[in-house]
Amino acid sequence: MSEQETIHIIGAGLAGSEAAWQAANAGARVILHEMRPVTGTDAHQTGGFAELVCSNSFRSDDAETNAVGLLHEEMRRAGSLIMREADASKVPAGGALAVDRDAFSDGVTRAMESHPNIEIRRELIDGLPPEDWDNVIIATGPLTAAPLADAIRSFTGEESLAFFDAIAPIVYRETIDFDTAWMQSRYDKKGPGGDGADYINCPLDEDQYAAFLNALITGEKTEFKDWEKSTPYFEGCLPIEVMAERGPDTLRFGPMKPVGLTDPRTGKRPYAVVQLRQDNALGTLYNMVGFQTKLKYGAQTDVFRMIPGLEKAEFARLGGIHRNTFLNSPRLLDEALRLKARPALRFAGQITGVEGYLESAAIGLLAGRFAAADLKQVPLSPPPATTALGALLGHITGGHITDTGGRAFQPMNVNFGLFPDIEIPRHDSEGKRIKGKEKGFARKRALSARALADLGGWLNKTPLAAE
Repeated sequence: MSEQETIHIIGAGLAGSEAAWQAANAGARVILHEMRPVTGTDAHQTGGFAELVCSNSFRSDDAETNAVGLLHEEMRRAGSLIMREADASKVPAGGALAVDRDAFSDGVTRAMESHPNIEIRRELIDGLPPEDWDNVIIATGPLTAAPLADAIRSFTGEESLAFFDAIAPIVYRETIDFDTAWMQSRYDKKGPGGDGADYINCPLDEDQYAAFLNALITGEKTEFKDWEKSTPYFEGCLPIEVMAERGPDTLRFGPMKPVGLTDPRTGKRPYAVVQLRQDNALGTLYNMVGFQTKLKYGAQTDVFRMIPGLEKAEFARLGGIHRNTFLNSPRLLDEALRLKARPALRFAGQITGVEGYLESAAIGLLAGRFAAADLKQVPLSPPPATTALGALLGHITGGHITDTGGRAFQPMNVNFGLFPDIEIPRHDSEGKRIKGKEKGFARKRALSARALADLGGWLNKTPLAAE
């Protein structure tokens, strides 16, 4: 086939792998370019596709009342490879979908390597793709290699925006003291493959919490380079010590909130709790939920061993921090994720300004379908704004508002605030007035039901079957 009959995809992370899968299943020839392991990054450790460098959690799997869970279900219905492999490698995590990260990456890699329509090239693309590549998806993620990032910045005339993303530590389960810690999911909630006791909980009383907070704030931090100091954090993934600096109760109402948990030693709710979530299928590794950090390694071991139950903890991986780069997508991209200044180039994944594993893969799913539709000359409209896929796409390609008051485009997780509103019944099936929290749940269920119905119509209207 000629270059005009080929889709080139740069980057084999979650977005690039999903894009390649969608396009190849639609009958397109795909060449997938991945620089690892020829060229490494500051965060990746392997050459595997869709390597999870931060948490192993895909977050809530509740498709009725959670926008993330709804996105899971929409992607499943759209034939997502990422969701297929996540479901195949899941580990207990309460109401969340978490995976064995090695099994997950291995599954995605095997699928890419065995697909007859996908050719893999382990090479670095160190600038804008050649002009004769007329159907390209750039899915290089938040750690885009400097030469390519510089080429994009130079070509568009726009400054890329950047933020820091921190990585949470992973603890060996056998080094946790279960005379203090206990197993329980918040509110005893059962999730995929779980039993309602999927998290390890380490309790702190008021004095222990105050001492821990002080150690976090005063612990030695990673020093930023001059060019990094003005880079903002993403609010949804703040380092634990940055949260601590915002006030003494910030952590107690954030990642260390004790609600829904009961310490079996006292029969009471603790003052604060550190939760750890299973990180591999064997159950030997647990990551510290919400404990992304920029503390130096020595400080991390000292500070985190102050947590009751972790006094003798050994760490399989300590926390870290890296710089993420993303585009000013509302200005640069059209509704089909094409670069307005050069429509042969599409972008997908975190580089477009979505945040989260599934959000990145979701944009890859759409980019792969758009690219295949162009190749096959089949009209393909964006998914309805009432769907999770459509709401996320709408945000990054035009839904965000930048004004003179200083608001700028920032990364976004999928959430029901991105969806068009919906009217809900005032009364339930028994005639009782819906109010309070139930009103919120009723709205979310209505939004989810509408989304799945509208997604079905979109998938049926423009099928991309392989030839």
